[in-house]
Amino acid sequence: MTTKKRRIEEALNILKALGMPNEQINDRTAICLLALLDLPPKRSWNDAKNPMLGIRAILDFAREKLGINYAENTRESVRKYSVKQLVSAGVLLHNPDKPDRAINSSDNCYQIEAHALALMRQFGLKNWHSSLNTYLASRGTLAARYARARELYRVPVKLKNGQKITISAGKHSDLIRTIIEDFGSCFVPGGELVYVGDTGAKWGYFDQELLASLGVTVGHHGKMPDVAIYYREKNWLILVEAVASSGPVDGSRHAELAELFKDSKAGLVYVTAFPDRGEVLRRFLAVVAWETEVWCASDPTHLIHFNGVRFLGPYNKRNKRGRRE
Repeated sequence: MTTKKRRIEEALNILKALGMPNEQINDRTAICLLALLDLPPKRSWNDAKNPMLGIRAILDFAREKLGINYAENTRESVRKYSVKQLVSAGVLLHNPDKPDRAINSSDNCYQIEAHALALMRQFGLKNWHSSLNTYLASRGTLAARYARARELYRVPVKLKNGQKITISAGKHSDLIRTIIEDFGSCFVPGGELVYVGDTGAKWGYFDQELLASLGVTVGHHGKMPDVAIYYREKNWLILVEAVASSGPVDGSRHAELAELFKDSKAGLVYVTAFPDRGEVLRRFLAVVAWETEVWCASDPTHLIHFNGVRFLGPYNKRNKRGRRE
């Protein structure tokens, strides 16, 4: 057995000892662990380190130190099926330098948790098993503690019925919060929240039953807008895209949403939301689709109307002049 293969086997043994799920007892997860310990084959376990690395750096370690080349399109698999589970187990910390970093930021990074690092440094020594037992006895408490710490950095959103949800931190989520709390109160009073997207995917909101009652059935991760609100009084379904950096309701996105909600019994209203009338709005102003609305969080009581025969309303059919009514 080569030194590289032996090192991976050692990491696999640690994953088993930690009680990781069978789906994570594989070379990919073992390599992630080794990368985050900066532990190439010839370095001893008691010299393990804990650098902060992103997924790209983990793949670089695999290639440079272990001779294993992962394709670029495997980055999401590494994050979703190896690193994420190590974070959940309390073995890794996610963004320890900036816990409120947006989940989709290119600067996302991971680091071995201090107690886990101390344990790893004992691997192969005579007190390994006693150290492991001590660690396992406290790991649940540690994992829960770090989960609570990260929850402090999530963005709270108040719903009209007094319910609260939280979504991943970041400018995009801040904008989503203002859409629900400010845009909704100004322009969709009494509106019923149907969907809230979240870059973290796990803590969003989706009232599938309400959407189905309107004649629309979509997969949980269909090409949904960032926010969907049902205005029962006027039978409108408000579809809002939040644009903190990219992604307005342009012609292409308008067509996607129209296709996704084509069976809706409610009239469709398309809105693009921006933080303010600054650089982001100016950058996308030329591509915002006609017969849609633009709302800026900095001016919550105003809308910018992009043409059409009415102000804030659906366009469901065409009149004799070819204009949609």
